[in-house]
Parts: sequence; C-alpha cells; structure tokens
Amino acid sequence: MRYRFDGHEHRNMYVDPYITELTGITNEMLETAPKADEVIPKYAEFIGQTIIVGYNVNFDINFLYDNFQKILGKALSNDFIDIMRMARKLYPDMPHHRLADMTARFGIVNTHAHRSLFDCAATEACLTHFYDDAIQQYGSIDDFITSYKRTAHGHHSSDYKALKAGDIEGDISKQDPDNPLYGRYCVFTGKLEKLLRKEAMQIVADLGGINEDSVTKNTNYLILGNNDYCTTIKDGKSSKQKKAEKNKLKGQDIEIIPEGVFYDMIGDYLSEENGLL
Repeated sequence: MRYRFDGHEHRNMYVDPYITELTGITNEMLETAPKADEVIPKYAEFIGQTIIVGYNVNFDINFLYDNFQKILGKALSNDFIDIMRMARKLYPDMPHHRLADMTARFGIVNTHAHRSLFDCAATEACLTHFYDDAIQQYGSIDDFITSYKRTAHGHHSSDYKALKAGDIEGDISKQDPDNPLYGRYCVFTGKLEKLLRKEAMQIVADLGGINEDSVTKNTNYLILGNNDYCTTIKDGKSSKQKKAEKNKLKGQDIEIIPEGVFYDMIGDYLSEENGLL
C-alpha cells in the first residue's frame, strides 16, 4: 500500500498526521520496525505474569488485549496499574496530571517524550515519588490502597429519550472520587456497541463526571464509538474527534479513547450484579 503526504510517497501508513504532530513519530520511522506478530510473542515472554505498570496506560492495555487474542490466541491475564490514577488522588490541586506535568513537578528530565524507553524511565521515577507521598499522606501503602476500595453501585434502568448532557443528573450517593471520570468532562461520539448513549452518560454522571454535548476547552475525555453508522463521515473521524485532536495539539488536557477503554475505566461500576454488559 502506498500513500502520499506532503508531496512524498511512502509505502505504508501506520500513523496519521495528528499522531505524527503529537508524538513526532513518522511513518518513515516505522517502515523498518518489526511487525506486531514478531514483537507480541517476545513481549509476552518478557512480562510473564508480572504486574504491568504504566502512565495513562488504558489505551495501551486495550491494544495488548486485542493483539494477545489476535496473535497468541489467548487473553492478556496480567494485572495492571495506571499510576495516573495515583497522581490524581495524591495531588488533587494540580490542574492537569499528564506525565509531562508530573515530571515537571518532580524535576524529572525526560529528554525523549513519547519514546517507550524514556517514558518508562520517567514513569518509574514518578512512581518512586508517588510511593513516598502515599506513605506521607496515608501512613502506609496498605492504607493508601484501602482508600480506593468502593462498594459496587447499582444502575438506573430508566429509559430516556432525546436526552442532552444538561438533562442528566447523577446520583450523588454513587459518586466515586477515585474513579478516573470523577470531576472530568466527557463527550461521546459515534454509536456505542454495548451501551446506549444515554446509559453511558448516566454512568458518567453517577460517578461524578460531567457530560458535554460537544468538545470544548474543558473536555478531558472523548469516547469513540463506531462511526460506521454515520453516512456523513467520509474519513473515519467525526467532527468531535477532529476538534479534540486539534485541541490536544494545542496543549489541552484531553484524551481520545476507544469504547473498550471507557469500559475499563468504569469496570467497578459494571459489576456482575449491575447486569449491564
């Protein structure tokens, strides 16, 4: 497959211009990189059954889930920890909790951001600070972990029609300050496969998140559904996604996540007794 971009012809397109501008990773850099079916078996052997630790790692874990199943024919069974959740809990007064924000806070030098080895080293360095601060704030790591525990919540099964974000009121008794959606502005685009849009928005509100109808300067998460059902979309990206990408390149604290990552983030809510999925 060949494509043209900026007047140059390339053999394959692995990343679109948005990703290139965001990370500095180009298609030329990836043309000689090993393929996923070569890397995944080695990666699986390397990690064994150890706990995976990462920063804002939900998207990466979703990628691993898909490729373990596709390439290895088995599920990724490792536990994982997203230490960005720790950052939000330990430093609630910070306006943003991106890896770059935390390295700046601690004076950690990451000279090659968006490069795996350097980001891993920066994440490990941040985790050391989180560990010390968790002990200082909570007395022990066990007490810090205990502070995350929440009882499973119920679900509103009421049916709503033509709801807008402002029409949905959350149940304050179900708010979970430890959930990554708490206090965050969320927008949906596309058709969700496992939930109705109104159900997903209700969950966001119940957990303490704020729903929006469109992407704004406040938006923290754009959740991507399936756009195949929308005949007006010609290039695979909705206007909401394009705006979110543009805002992120300008420095906004906004993440564009697939539907599967959203379900991971609300996993405690979607317990078996809720019967939602």
